[in-house]
Amino acid sequence: MTAILALQLTLIVPLCGALLIALCGRWPNLREAVTLSTAGLLFYLVIQVFGAVERGGDEAAALYVELWQILPGLHIALHSEPLSILFALVASGLWIVTSVYSIGYMRANQEKRQTQFYVCFAVAIFGAMGVAFAANLLTLFLFYEILTLSTYPLVAHKGDDKARAGARTYLGILLATSIGLFLPAMMWTYFVAGTLDFRPGGILDGNIGGIGATILLLMFMFGIGKAALIPVHRWLPAAMVAPTPVSALLHAVAVVKAGVFTIAKVVIYIFGLDFLVDVPHEVVAVYIAGFTIVVASILALRQTNIKRMLAYSTVSQLSYIVLAVLVLTPLSEIGAIVHIVAHAVAKITLFFAAGAIYIASKKTEINQLDGIGFRMPITMGAFAIAALSMIGVPPTGGFVSKWYMIAGAFQIDSYFVLIVLTLSTGLNAAYFLPIIFRAYFRKESVAPPKPHGEAPLPMVGAICVTALLTLLVFFLNGPLVAFEMAVLGVPR
Repeated sequence: MTAILALQLTLIVPLCGALLIALCGRWPNLREAVTLSTAGLLFYLVIQVFGAVERGGDEAAALYVELWQILPGLHIALHSEPLSILFALVASGLWIVTSVYSIGYMRANQEKRQTQFYVCFAVAIFGAMGVAFAANLLTLFLFYEILTLSTYPLVAHKGDDKARAGARTYLGILLATSIGLFLPAMMWTYFVAGTLDFRPGGILDGNIGGIGATILLLMFMFGIGKAALIPVHRWLPAAMVAPTPVSALLHAVAVVKAGVFTIAKVVIYIFGLDFLVDVPHEVVAVYIAGFTIVVASILALRQTNIKRMLAYSTVSQLSYIVLAVLVLTPLSEIGAIVHIVAHAVAKITLFFAAGAIYIASKKTEINQLDGIGFRMPITMGAFAIAALSMIGVPPTGGFVSKWYMIAGAFQIDSYFVLIVLTLSTGLNAAYFLPIIFRAYFRKESVAPPKPHGEAPLPMVGAICVTALLTLLVFFLNGPLVAFEMAVLGVPR
């Protein structure tokens, strides 16, 4: 199979999978077999594209497909480069694990509309692949909106008033930011640069300057609502009404990663790092990201519900990536890229664990977790590993990304960034470590209605895989860092 064919199939396979899943709705075993097969095939296709990019040369340069020309110089097109591959590998690889987990969760909880769930999940991954491999801002915007619309039914999955209200908040904020800010920012970019193509070094240098460039940057930052910067973050905790596999999709597999990925693409390939260094008041964007990190961490500290605490933690952790991208040093950019992976595998582990606790014990509050580590040692062990990664403790992936972020801040003597990273690390420890302490060092205060152990095997297996990946990012980060240096043009 040629790499160019594999690139095109990364869009076709999820859509075909969604259709087949819908047709197999009356046969649950077959439906779920199609889901897993589609996820596995997609990951294989992304690996094929990755191989071509890694080999470089003419094969990598030819990885461009024009799907539809709207106007001269304005087209829907696909292209692959290292940052695209990273996001595609994360989304497609974690889809496999999330599908396995979902089978155990949806069956154990006897969820309704399971076929709709798997169909929408497949369409969402289609949107994520389009975002990953978009060759220009127009293509990215189109698939960004597909991702928003396809996940709306997932957020509203339970069908009650609370779910519908959360879904309306989710859809309203994401559409308002993208149409009200992202789309005008894109149009402004096309007007001044004459193109929306992603190019190394950016397309805005010499086409816009002064306060205009700063305003455009802020329009992109707040217009890309999936990055969840304060004050456009409320959709994320509101979406916690969804089933846990959906929360995993939102927080780790596709949605929020599409947000920070888009900001990284805009900074690196639209503005360009060298150009942004000279943009006046660019530091305002750094302050916004730092403010989001600290305030969201404080909000997480105040939560009593497990999933809501994890939601505010995600808001904070996403801004780590945004902050690192905006520091504009090679080491900080590497830290941002590594954190996309480290946060994905750790946060999905935390949500998997929260869902497993709910399925096994029906517990949803932090103060209910006393002694649960002895009833669910595998789940809580995985939770502890992922929590340590969120804090940034070795040997977890979060330590590696924070190391590069701190090193990048030292490159430019940014004491603000260093203070933010230090303060937020302490706050992360303040809301994660008490949960681990409760689980292992407090006796069970109230016995459950019936004795329980671990959640169903597919859920526990998925949790173990993602916890292991959290450790592997620490021990095997060299190839990841070396590959992603290509994004910045840094010699390996």
